[in-house]
Amino acid sequence: MRTYHCLPLFIWTYMFYAVDAIPLQEKANSDLPSKKMMSLTKDDGKMLHRTKRGWMWNQFFLLEEYTGTDTQYVGKLHTDQDKGDGNLKYILTGDGAGSIFVIDENTGDIHAAKKLDREEKSLYILRAKAIDRKTGRQVEPESEFIIKIHDINDNEPKFTKDLYTASVPEMSGVGTSVIQVTATDADDANYGNSAKVVYSILQGQPYFSVDPESGIIKTALPDMSRENREKYQVVIQAKDMGGQMGGLSGTATVHITLTDVNNNPPRFPQSTYQFNSPESVPLGTHLGRIKANDPDVGENAEMEYSIAEGDGADMFDVITDKDTQEGIITVKQNLDFENKMLYTLRVDASNTHPDPRFLHLGPFKDTAVVKISVEDIDEPPVFSKISYLIEVDEDVKEGSIIGQVTAYDPDATNNFIQYSVDRHTDMDRIFSIHPENGSIFTLKPLDRESSPWHNITIIATEINNSKQSSHVPVFIRILDINDHAPEFAMYYETFVCENAKPGQEVLVVLFAALKRQRKKEPLIISKDDVRDNIVTYNDEGGGEEDTQAFDIGTLRNPEAREDSKLRRDVMPEAIFQIRRTVPLWENIDVQDFIHRRLKENDSDPSAPPYDSLATYAYEGNDSIADSLSSLESLTADCNQDYDYLSDWGPRFKKLADMYGGDESDRE
Repeated sequence: MRTYHCLPLFIWTYMFYAVDAIPLQEKANSDLPSKKMMSLTKDDGKMLHRTKRGWMWNQFFLLEEYTGTDTQYVGKLHTDQDKGDGNLKYILTGDGAGSIFVIDENTGDIHAAKKLDREEKSLYILRAKAIDRKTGRQVEPESEFIIKIHDINDNEPKFTKDLYTASVPEMSGVGTSVIQVTATDADDANYGNSAKVVYSILQGQPYFSVDPESGIIKTALPDMSRENREKYQVVIQAKDMGGQMGGLSGTATVHITLTDVNNNPPRFPQSTYQFNSPESVPLGTHLGRIKANDPDVGENAEMEYSIAEGDGADMFDVITDKDTQEGIITVKQNLDFENKMLYTLRVDASNTHPDPRFLHLGPFKDTAVVKISVEDIDEPPVFSKISYLIEVDEDVKEGSIIGQVTAYDPDATNNFIQYSVDRHTDMDRIFSIHPENGSIFTLKPLDRESSPWHNITIIATEINNSKQSSHVPVFIRILDINDHAPEFAMYYETFVCENAKPGQEVLVVLFAALKRQRKKEPLIISKDDVRDNIVTYNDEGGGEEDTQAFDIGTLRNPEAREDSKLRRDVMPEAIFQIRRTVPLWENIDVQDFIHRRLKENDSDPSAPPYDSLATYAYEGNDSIADSLSSLESLTADCNQDYDYLSDWGPRFKKLADMYGGDESDRE
């Protein structure tokens, strides 16, 4: 809202008359008193002449924002050549002549035809002429003059922004600078106090203040806390006229935010936390979360959790979740209900970025008690060893005790244990075990020469819960005894003459009864051999009629096979758990069965190297073709007769020469 205050008109009366008669270009001589020609005598006796001045004006003043009903009178132009008879004509040219400023050509009176605004234009330069109406001749030379617009207080101060945004750290001292605001006034700063601005605070006390001259906003209260109040709205007023009554004013709003500093330690909302954990949980299991509260924000609220030394420090750990600022309690060591049922931890939460300025407020950490109860679960029996080695003489009698295994129930109930032999590892039922005390004894005679090692598995089972069982390998080494008499490696035959004398040494002839075996020569000796190569693209195999190969009926009965037997002739290099195979159903497809058995043996590290099965092709059921394979066919001790090869024609000549020759040649 603008308020206009006009000074009394009489103050400006003097501006409406000619102050002096000098032209503008002769302003420097405006203080000369005489208007007529004078003569001065100097030492040289010469006369100095001064020309008489004619124009009767110098400068005019006009008040801006005139609101009267009549036109505003500016002033009067007059020359001493004007005799008042109307013979002279006054002409006005220059800024605004004829539109803003009009002149009475007869009297020289000048009026302002429009309301003027100093802030739009503060002065006007015009030219005046005085012309003789009859002759049209200028009676005075053309001259410039100025009309200056005097200012009134018609503009309020305006801020450079309507809304300012600023921030200051919380806990700042009194007088801390926040922001500077600036307001400008369009009025004339060189005339009066219309443009002199003074700042004051209308809203925001007692928290902030403003410097009246500079506009700098400062804190006014000590230790302002962001946690108590974060945002403030401050209204600043700028008033002209030096802040005096009647001056114009403008306002601006400043939003001030208190920024966070680390002046608050973390605090647990409760002093004690309770968690439960089964004793069988894996290492690294998360048992629960705890969180300390910190009213600070950002990195000032970041914290770390740690377990203080004491009970449970070696059994549990705590990790910090950086996203949620929570502490996660984890299992560090295996728990045992029978050993310890309750742990009490002291967990610390401390700031990671403490501010040294506020350390005097106290330690920036807090401590909580965490109690962890260990829950009992039904655990399987535990053997006293991870494996057992038993040595026994091969001539031990049947039913003799050769060793003992022991197991116990780790639970507090201490259930009774029952022992048994895994019959998949003792298919011949050579050994047995006492179900109560774990004594191992023999059921059949032992023979080191046929089986120097026996690897069996013992099972310990809780009587009250058969699902809780454990297994342990037992390696039985058969020790040799002297139970075989010497034998000659060959048969010796002697001859003696009938007339031999007593004491005469016999000439001994040894005959070795050797089994003559035919040595077969391979068809292909090298890749450079020029003989024909025989390539078989498919071998049907023996088929179900080839009873010399295997009994296919056995393959159809999964119960008749032995699963994953350990080798009995060597001591295993490593202790391993007996792997059980998946039982097969009856009447399973033989081809699928064979492929599965091959896969099991290929991937089973315990499979004996001699238990391998290779099939060339599987024809299927009800094959009527005879076997074309010579594999596993019976080999007679005597040589076979291959003379019939000569009757097969020239294609078999090479074979007839190799195998159909004389016996001496074949040797």
